[in-house]
Amino acid sequence: MKQIFIDQFVIPENAKQEFTERMNYNRDFIKKLTGFIEDAAYEREDGNGNIICVTIATWESEEALSKAKAAVQTEYQRIGFNPQELLTLLNITMDRGVYQPMDN
Repeated sequence: MKQIFIDQFVIPENAKQEFTERMNYNRDFIKKLTGFIEDAAYEREDGNGNIICVTIATWESEEALSKAKAAVQTEYQRIGFNPQELLTLLNITMDRGVYQPMDN
């Protein structure tokens, strides 16, 4: 069954450029992984000067998503990147979830 990996970020305006650069790196990386189907990113402003960004990545299966998560962690170690440190430094909050399509 397809797995839909959805992240929502609340990003202060002054952190948007650095966040976007990192997001684009990650999106380019996952597109090369086995089991990747598609991704998208959306944004809006919240009225308080923050950007609300939602990223969605669709995977063929739970196994493909699990392998992708491991590959991303390996890549982070390779390049010396700690995502939690960046989120804290830039005052970005994140809400993450894995979803499956609803039957109609």
